[in-house]
Amino acid sequence: MSYRPIISNMTEASSNEKDGLYEFIVKMVDGTECRTFYTRNPEWKMTNINRLQKTPCPVCRKDFICKCMNSFEGVIQQQIDDNDWLDKAIAK
Repeated sequence: MSYRPIISNMTEASSNEKDGLYEFIVKMVDGTECRTFYTRNPEWKMTNINRLQKTPCPVCRKDFICKCMNSFEGVIQQQIDDNDWLDKAIAK
């Protein structure tokens, strides 16, 4: 796979703090946007990731729903952990 996702920004879209559920919008440097879902209990864990339909998929070039970003979940999660994106997104 030649595609390498690099996160440029992460913002909180919604949250249910009582249940520990969060939704974030992750923007990549190539313009791709993804919606990630997290649970906070007992620790932060990504439960799902979906590409938003604003640009074609950078992997398969489809302009409709695909599951390509699921294969990059580990890489994206590692960047989020390494750069403290969760803390930055919640602080705003």
